[in-house]
Amino acid sequence: MSVASIQNLVVRYGAFVALNDFSVEVPEGCTGLLGPNGAGKTTFLKTILGFVRPASGRGSVLGYDIATQGREIRQRIGLMPEQDCHIPGMTAVQFVTYAGELAGMPSDQAMRRAHEVLEYCGLGEARYRNVETYSTGMKQRVKLAQAIVHGPKLLLLDEPTNGLDPKGRAEMLDLIRSVSHGKGLNVLVSSHLLPDIERVADQVIVVMKGQLRTQGLISDLKRIEGHPMDVELIEKCPEFISAAQRMGAAVEDLGHATYRVKTERTPEETGRLVFQAAREAHIQVRGLALAERSLEDAFLDVLGVTAPHYHPTGGFQL
Repeated sequence: MSVASIQNLVVRYGAFVALNDFSVEVPEGCTGLLGPNGAGKTTFLKTILGFVRPASGRGSVLGYDIATQGREIRQRIGLMPEQDCHIPGMTAVQFVTYAGELAGMPSDQAMRRAHEVLEYCGLGEARYRNVETYSTGMKQRVKLAQAIVHGPKLLLLDEPTNGLDPKGRAEMLDLIRSVSHGKGLNVLVSSHLLPDIERVADQVIVVMKGQLRTQGLISDLKRIEGHPMDVELIEKCPEFISAAQRMGAAVEDLGHATYRVKTERTPEETGRLVFQAAREAHIQVRGLALAERSLEDAFLDVLGVTAPHYHPTGGFQL
């Protein structure tokens, strides 16, 4: 089941086309929205929130029309924007309470929930401090707290690890995974950082130059065509290579007593070939798994760019 359904969406800023004939189904669960800076990710989020009116196309979020029912959508969605959104002079508990009230919660209920979500986000002891005194990491946490205070059906996170050091980044990703996988909340995470998406999401939507490039499970995108097997032996064994090759397999030495075995057979048949070759070579198999390419390689292939255009922590440089 989809939490958002978009068909043939076109969004323009003057003459610039930010989204071009964009169609996508956002599934339940935790989904990564991935692409270079300027790909159209933030425009997509603004459009499904009803902040930007499309030039053409249609769509719905949680069953509500994006063109005519923006208020209903926003009441049921939590948004953690990329930019700071706190109100000067407010403590964290005041700010998060206010966010709950804006979403339609009664004041007393919003106050109770504010205390709960601030504790959940690791700000329990700092909840009475003014938000402007917070560190960058704490400000990111309070943005997450205000996004979940009203119990949304869908959580939108726009570059949630922006500006964080490695420790703060890891803690934020753990929080997001806890919200999505522990609390069962539907989450759409927008980022240009592959490791962040891989850490929290099960499926991805890839956007580039305002168009959908691909979407699907991360595990499917990492799968290598032909289903080769990676075999780890207890030690290097040239005899294993020879035996597998005699059976019609192509064998690549990956180093450290690990070999990639490729055949025209099914994965099950390739697995049987591996063990037969190991028996003939009198060597023990320590590990056997379907070979995968890295997520970085998968996305570079999808986007049609080369490795120098992407840095694992800096993202895409196009």
